[in-house]
Amino acid sequence: MAQAAASQSDPQQQHFGRGLARAFAGAILFAFPLLMTMEMWWLGFYVDRDRLFLFLVFTLILLVPLSYFVGFERTGGTSEDVLDAIVAFGVGAVASTIMLTVFGIVTPSMPPSEIIGKIAIQTVPASIGAIVSRGQLGSAQTDTQAKERKAGYPGQLFIMLAGAVFLTFNVAPTEEMVLIAFKMTYIHALALIILSVGALHAFVFALDFKGTEKVPEGMGFPWLLISRSIAGYAIALIVSLYVLWTFGRTDGASFAQIAMMTTVLGFPAALGAAAARILI
Repeated sequence: MAQAAASQSDPQQQHFGRGLARAFAGAILFAFPLLMTMEMWWLGFYVDRDRLFLFLVFTLILLVPLSYFVGFERTGGTSEDVLDAIVAFGVGAVASTIMLTVFGIVTPSMPPSEIIGKIAIQTVPASIGAIVSRGQLGSAQTDTQAKERKAGYPGQLFIMLAGAVFLTFNVAPTEEMVLIAFKMTYIHALALIILSVGALHAFVFALDFKGTEKVPEGMGFPWLLISRSIAGYAIALIVSLYVLWTFGRTDGASFAQIAMMTTVLGFPAALGAAAARILI
C-alpha cells in the first residue's frame, strides 16, 4: 500500500515540479525587460510605499482569476486558484530577488527599505509571467476557451484588464512617456484615442490572427464596437490612470497634463488588452 501511494505521488510531484519550473521561466521571461531598466530601479527606491503596497495587493487579487483562466497548474476550485496565485506571487518575488542580485542592483549594503522596494516593484510583472506560464509555455492544451465562455462578458473584460496592466507597467516608468505627452496637442490626443480604439478592435476582431475572437452571432458592428472595443479602451484608460498615480506621475500635475499622460499610456494599455484577448 505504501509503495502504491508513493508511486502515485511521484507523478504528482513531478507535475507540480514542472509547473513550478515553468512558473520561474515565465517570471524571468516576462519581467526581463524591466529587470534591466534603470527607471524601475529608481522607482523601487523612491515610489510611495503605501501606493506600492496597494498595487501589490491589487496584483495578488488579479492573479486569482488569471489562475482560473491560465494558471501554471490546473486548479479545481477557488481555493486552489488562491493558492496558485500566492505561489505565483512568491515565485515572482524570488525570481526578481535572484536576478536583481545577480545584476548587482540589490546588494547587502543597501537599506532594507530600498531592497524591498526594488524587489517588490519587479514582483508585479514577474508574478504575472509566472501565473500565465502554463498557457504560454506549457505543452498541453488548456481549457481556457471553455472557461472564457463560462465566464462570459465579465471574463472577457477581466482578461483585457490583465493585459492592460502588464503592458502599461512596462511603459509607465519611462521618461519618454512623459515627453510624448508634453509634445502632443489636443489634435494628436484625439488621433491617438481613435488609433487606440481602432487597433484594439482590429487586433481582436478584424485581422484574423491566431486566437482572433469571432463576432457573436447577431451582434451588429455598433454594439460590438461599444461593448468590446470601447469598453476595453475605457478599462485601458482606468488602468493607465491608476498606474500613473501609483508611480507618482500625477502628483502636482494639472488636469490637462494628467489627461495627456493617460491618453499616451492608454495606447500601449489598449494593445496589451488586445494581445491578452488573442493570447490568453
